[in-house]
Amino acid sequence: MPLTFRKSFRILPGVRLNINKKSWSVTTGGKKGPKHTHSSTGRRTTSMDLPGPFGWRRTTRAKRH
Repeated sequence: MPLTFRKSFRILPGVRLNINKKSWSVTTGGKKGPKHTHSSTGRRTTSMDLPGPFGWRRTTRAKRH
């Protein structure tokens, strides 16, 4: 089983900086309402926990110029 590197820092209330071996991302929100994640690779993810066994997630990939 390979070892992975991942670290998450809380930089402000409601804002987290996530770092791994190949990229970094910033996550905002999430306590009550949607969570938005913007990655250094261009990926943007919006997710939200819904009541019961439901969850919602949408991922988009930004065009790189």
